[in-house]
Amino acid sequence: MTAPAPSTASAAPRNPVDAFIANAAADPSAVAVRGPRRADRVELTRAGLVTAIARAAERFSAAGLAAGDRIVLIAPTCPEFLAEFFGAQALGIAVVAVNPLSTQRELDFFITDSGARLVLAHPAVAEAGRASASTTGTRFETIEPLAGDPEPVSDPADFAPLPRDPGDLAALLYTSGTTGRPKGAMITVGNLLAVAEVGRQISGMGPEDRSGTALPLFHVFGLASVATVSLTSGVPLTLLPRFDARELYDTIIDDRLTVVAGVPTMWNAILRVESDRVPTTLRLALSGGASIAVELMRQFETRFEAQIADGYGLTETSAFGTFNPWNGRIVPGSVGVPVPQLEVRVVGPDGADCAVDEVGEVYLRGTMVMAGYWNNPEATAAAFDEHGFFRTGDLGRLDADGYLSIVDRIKDLIIHGGYNVYPREVEEVLYEHPKVLEAAVIGSPDEHYGQTVTAVIAPMPGQTLTEAEVEAFCREQLAAYKIPRIIRFVDALPKGPTGKIRKRDITP
Repeated sequence: MTAPAPSTASAAPRNPVDAFIANAAADPSAVAVRGPRRADRVELTRAGLVTAIARAAERFSAAGLAAGDRIVLIAPTCPEFLAEFFGAQALGIAVVAVNPLSTQRELDFFITDSGARLVLAHPAVAEAGRASASTTGTRFETIEPLAGDPEPVSDPADFAPLPRDPGDLAALLYTSGTTGRPKGAMITVGNLLAVAEVGRQISGMGPEDRSGTALPLFHVFGLASVATVSLTSGVPLTLLPRFDARELYDTIIDDRLTVVAGVPTMWNAILRVESDRVPTTLRLALSGGASIAVELMRQFETRFEAQIADGYGLTETSAFGTFNPWNGRIVPGSVGVPVPQLEVRVVGPDGADCAVDEVGEVYLRGTMVMAGYWNNPEATAAAFDEHGFFRTGDLGRLDADGYLSIVDRIKDLIIHGGYNVYPREVEEVLYEHPKVLEAAVIGSPDEHYGQTVTAVIAPMPGQTLTEAEVEAFCREQLAAYKIPRIIRFVDALPKGPTGKIRKRDITP
């Protein structure tokens, strides 16, 4: 079940909650986490967050749960999610964090596959979880919404999280299952501790920062590289339960946010917000989930006078892999250099390392790589090479300075008449067209060429775009075999829970 990753067994037992307790002791009244701006806004201090975590741990213990057990957590992006997740960590319980939009059938699988003993749901998204718990014979509870700092049920000084080994299971994050049933990525305590340490280093988070996001917390990007890093760093974190460009734009201004995380479609939408107000505190926009177009980066930095840094990671690597150094040289079009504690290789079909700028599969190894896939030794064995490197399934290349560029997913590669066409290269060109809001390039079956290049485009609001315009624009910048032969226009492209464009939902 477990991958041959580097051992951390010699490290001293620690709990991810330890940093929260230390922060609360240093400044108990400092803000830890906020909900959206409204009359009944929820705001927890550092001491309040630790109290909420302690109360969650006490409830789990009273329900008969203990270290090594697993629970399913169904909640939107809100302070309650964090209290329950880290309450479980304090007691040594692993959390199966799932999409609140999951159907009963999907939840049945998550509960059964993980062996969860409890389904815990926020009352706003409890219906499917309650039904699935009944079907599977699993205990069900709803989360009590927070109105602010909760009253402690015992002396906070008595709260002592369980010391945990780095290899202990912290979370099961199920992958999307595009090639079969979802697989549970085993995120360990050591993974979370490494994320907290490395995240502080690469973001430069400090006492003057204020963080925020509208990313879902059940997803590794929001949970690991945003919430875990911000809270362990003692940085106030603003959470929006769903992405709305105007709301996030205004929140950046009103909460004076300095570091905000999102995916390219979010940054694209924020760029289109019309406002007389301009964010003046934002210093760093963290972009991940998908490669960001160079033209979009240029527009963002011009309008907001803030650095936008692209990074790369996967669920299986706790959202970390490479990152453009915000205080160093950012290479537009790349996803940066390896973060501390991770190694990167680009490997050819023969298993040897590729030469500089040669395309191959990206391999990752280090302290943030998962332990393996839950109850799936075959998938785990297939995902790692004999040296413990995780095979990402992404095509990329390393330049002479060690900057990684992601070319595309291996499965998204288009082979047109024997020529390799990387969809991202074509998408980069499309995003340079002033009338293109969003674009996705896929391969469509073709009897003669095998596959033909298809572009699906959402035009800018109020703009009319023709196939002839797109083809003429591409012809100026792309080789003939890369030019889209099929061009379709849509109102909007399908997106997943993080806002990432879902190519698998686009009909070839």
